[in-house]
Amino acid sequence: MLLCGPPAQADNVIGGGSQMPPPKKDAHGDSDGDGTLSSTAGVVVFDRSHNGSGQAAGPVTSSTTWTPPACYYAPKYTPDQLKKYLEPIWEAGSTGYEWDAKQRDRYVNGHPYKDFNKDKTGKGYWWDFYVTHGREGDPGALDCDKPIFWVDENDDPPADIPQAITTEVLAQLAYAEVRVPGTKMNLAPQANTKVNLPTWAWLDAAEFKPVSVTASVPLLGIQATTTAEPESVRIEPGTTDAETYPASGVCQIQNGRIGEPYAKGKANENPSCGVKYLRSSGDGSYQLRATVTWKIHWTGTGVAGEQRLPDGSFGGEQNVVVQEIQSVNR
Repeated sequence: MLLCGPPAQADNVIGGGSQMPPPKKDAHGDSDGDGTLSSTAGVVVFDRSHNGSGQAAGPVTSSTTWTPPACYYAPKYTPDQLKKYLEPIWEAGSTGYEWDAKQRDRYVNGHPYKDFNKDKTGKGYWWDFYVTHGREGDPGALDCDKPIFWVDENDDPPADIPQAITTEVLAQLAYAEVRVPGTKMNLAPQANTKVNLPTWAWLDAAEFKPVSVTASVPLLGIQATTTAEPESVRIEPGTTDAETYPASGVCQIQNGRIGEPYAKGKANENPSCGVKYLRSSGDGSYQLRATVTWKIHWTGTGVAGEQRLPDGSFGGEQNVVVQEIQSVNR
């Protein structure tokens, strides 16, 4: 059931005054650097105060072919706003007489709506599509091809419109806004490692913690929070002349961290997460790639418990210089 709340507050783009939202396109705010910005895209509000931040942060890539929706339907116009939007288009005649006549018949002449539903002002909204930020030009955005339709307050949108905004759709939109920290591994030895010397690898526990984004539609009284939690990191040494710890190259998160920092006295131990290079990198370096898998779940209005979304991944590369020295004292 799609829950509806009281009319929007005055700072919303619809229902809060005479301002009419721009048709067919989202507004979007970018993070102010520390992840604390809340921004409005159409009637959807994103709270990124618990998101990952920093220059190396980036979006996760779904582990499957699934992607967040490229478009969705949500409230866009009051009766007066729809009239102000459509009538100038009809008067200009740029869309052709036949199309204009059908539109007038649909929204003015009672087939099925009369006079833009002005008699229902304050009792519902006209819904139209929005294109998700960053998906402009995506073929999936063309899936939202339904004409503008009316939804009474406290009613669900039509069942034959799967892209209509719900808590689940909000969770999917929030998925697209999640940013996770960069994946540069801490290594020991830190600068140049040596052939046949186990190199310890770990990620900063202070940075690699759950991040989340909340998407809401205050106009409808619904919200969803999508959370990404680090689960594991896959190490790819950048050469086949190497061994990883563990042998799979996948380091699971343990005790709230991935990998273990090297500590004095562990020179004769193998790391729980790391790599051993078997050949020098010569005059160059190897490109070590670390890809973190993030477990993603969400909670939302009217939904019991946590719901899963496809895992996401985010990786990065770093140079590792390997010198041809057979033994070394740490």
